[in-house]
Amino acid sequence: MTLADQNNNRFRILVCIDGSEESYQGLRYASRLGSGLDADITMVYVRPVDQGLNSGGLQVRVARQNMMDWDLDLPGIRYLKKGRDLLIELGHMEEDWIERTTHVESRGDPLGDNMIEYSNEEGKQIRLWLKVAETVEGGIMERWEKGKHDLIILGVTSDHRSKLQRVFGIAPIALKVATNAESSVLVGRAIEEGKGHLICTDGSEDSLNMIRKDAHLASRCNCPISLISVAPTEQQRGDADQAIEKSKALLDEMNIPVEKSIVRVGDPVKEIIKEGEHHSVVVVSGTRSSGLQKYFMSGIAFSILENSKTSVLIVR
Repeated sequence: MTLADQNNNRFRILVCIDGSEESYQGLRYASRLGSGLDADITMVYVRPVDQGLNSGGLQVRVARQNMMDWDLDLPGIRYLKKGRDLLIELGHMEEDWIERTTHVESRGDPLGDNMIEYSNEEGKQIRLWLKVAETVEGGIMERWEKGKHDLIILGVTSDHRSKLQRVFGIAPIALKVATNAESSVLVGRAIEEGKGHLICTDGSEDSLNMIRKDAHLASRCNCPISLISVAPTEQQRGDADQAIEKSKALLDEMNIPVEKSIVRVGDPVKEIIKEGEHHSVVVVSGTRSSGLQKYFMSGIAFSILENSKTSVLIVR
């Protein structure tokens, strides 16, 4: 196998760091998902262009040498450093890994983009990016596009709709990324490990494809899987029962056990959100469409993402 083939077979996770406890909970979850030798983690902190750093002096020269040696309180540095130290504490990386730094001029900003990469003898990599962009979501998407990550993880607070609704447009940052990214996106809200994935299924081919992908993802962290299907009316309960049976049969073929199967009647969004409180992650399918947005989620998936108190994974 060539080096290019090995790189293509790697599982890449992009974790968005903003200094909040939720973002570090997302990093802890990424550490579990990326525990194998085939997985790499990239942490990114996005800051607005310039942010008052037009000195072009000592700070910039130090940044180009090794951003992790900074003792200055520059934007994002302490957050990324805390993330690196957390991965060391978790045993995900060692302090003696090989270190490489990169500086890239960006948008005329004096600090530009800065990256430090750690790697071990097995080829496992941890990257820390201090990135400049016009908007936070724009910087995240740019980093995703260049790294071709398989999964994006963003942590949001439980009152995310008020705190993320700032100067970034109509939709909060997490919703914009989840809507437009071509990869899977995990919007983490106080992720509690060990409570498993709750996969929402309607028995469709898109739903079954989503189950296949999440089953592989859940296996990376030894997360138990439960299934839920919601019928809007009692007359449609049979359809929900069939959806569960088809989904269980698929997982049986993959030799993956189902911890719990749930059929409910009622409003799908309300029922899924209610059941989701007993699980670490609610898993829904992202769907492709033409139109103004390259990708968008179904109304049900979007409503679950926007209103759930539980972490939500959009699978693509």
